[in-house]
Amino acid sequence: MFHPTSAIDWDRVVDLELLRHLSAVARRRGLTLGWLDAAGASSLPHANQGEAETCPFGGNCEARVLSSLHDPGEWQVIEVHPAMRELVAPVRVGGAVMGALLAGAFAADDTSDLPTLGEGEIAILGDLLALAAREVASHVRTTTPTVIAPAERQGYDAIIGRSPPMQALYATLDRVARSEATVLIQGENGTGKELVARAIHNGSDRGARAFVVTNCSAFNDNLLDSELFGHKRGAFTGAVADKPGLFEIADRGTFFLDEIGDMSPTLQVKVLRVLQEGTFTRVGDTETRKVDVRIIAATNRDLRAMVAQGTYREDLYYRIHVINLVLPPLRERSSDVPVLVEHFLERQRRGAPRARELSPTCIARLTSYPWPGNVRELENEIERLVVLSGDEGEIGDELLSPRIRQLSSGVIVPQPAADDRSLPAALQSLERRMIVEALRRHQGNKTRASADLKVSRRNLIRLVQKYGLDDARS
Repeated sequence: MFHPTSAIDWDRVVDLELLRHLSAVARRRGLTLGWLDAAGASSLPHANQGEAETCPFGGNCEARVLSSLHDPGEWQVIEVHPAMRELVAPVRVGGAVMGALLAGAFAADDTSDLPTLGEGEIAILGDLLALAAREVASHVRTTTPTVIAPAERQGYDAIIGRSPPMQALYATLDRVARSEATVLIQGENGTGKELVARAIHNGSDRGARAFVVTNCSAFNDNLLDSELFGHKRGAFTGAVADKPGLFEIADRGTFFLDEIGDMSPTLQVKVLRVLQEGTFTRVGDTETRKVDVRIIAATNRDLRAMVAQGTYREDLYYRIHVINLVLPPLRERSSDVPVLVEHFLERQRRGAPRARELSPTCIARLTSYPWPGNVRELENEIERLVVLSGDEGEIGDELLSPRIRQLSSGVIVPQPAADDRSLPAALQSLERRMIVEALRRHQGNKTRASADLKVSRRNLIRLVQKYGLDDARS
């Protein structure tokens, strides 16, 4: 959604050199450069000799753009009218969308459209539009002292969710993004650590610079050394030329080191040196190089325990632990499941012959499932449902994966009639709810659930069978 309390001063922004250049590039391709904010779309003065022109499609244009702005891409092609497509790049400041730049045809009688351009031309124009949007965001950050966020946000940058844990995370990201502090992101696999890192980068003064990502667990020690710091020609067999490392590529930008807990002690020393002094040497080289890089690290491992065991350097741990963000697993923000489901369905609907919807029972089962694989598992499940449903408009719960049907079966149980107010019925209802919640907390493990409820496992199995909560195989 657009930021409700701030507006972009387009009279100043349109004079930015990059926007003037982009406007000229768009004109040469028969297109117009435009902007969009809460007031609607208007063509920029550079395209029409200083005369602003209201978008002929009014609020429909804004609504269609807004519905697409949570996608992780920096630019995209959207349909703003049945006969017209536009290139769109959102302007994000501190995680909030404050507007968007558009390239396309705004006048109702203009026949120019993106299909007349080749895929390569569209990609080039899209990259330029995204670069201009980042430049606008940088301009806003330097000219606007403070940005007041809405009380409740549907998302942040490309992150989706409106539950209380996510609102707390967004408030923290507002402060963290504006700083230069090193950040450690911790959380289970699939919770969106890279999305959070990218949101911090996009909301920072480095947002127009490089955002570099590497996974420290994807390489052995020697390869990771070369990957991070580069190598000199002849440093090892196969080093036929000098190669810059990712730290050099990320200079003046942000470097996201995922799974930093899997890094060897030798490389921990070299990374610590970059963090403390900003210097390093390439593999096989003696020349010291200097970079200005903001580090954002992530791990799903317990680094504090590793420090205690002597497998992780204590000085590096405290150097990357300046700001610690712990991402909540999806089971702790289950109210976000329907929001995420709709987001993933919207992606699947694009280009589909007909819209897809989930049945209420299917959504209820998805909401009650504990999601050990978190958001990534949910996204894969939605894609699976859409593929298996064929041409069906509504997707029923019978298509859900067996593990989801089993672990969510206890939640979808007919409730006692509203007029049945007897004490035995009320006690049975309470007993059933407590068992459901315990099974959900422990992902269907009856041994742990029985310990939590302080009943024997045999007793719990008997009650599970009595209430038909699942098939009692676990």
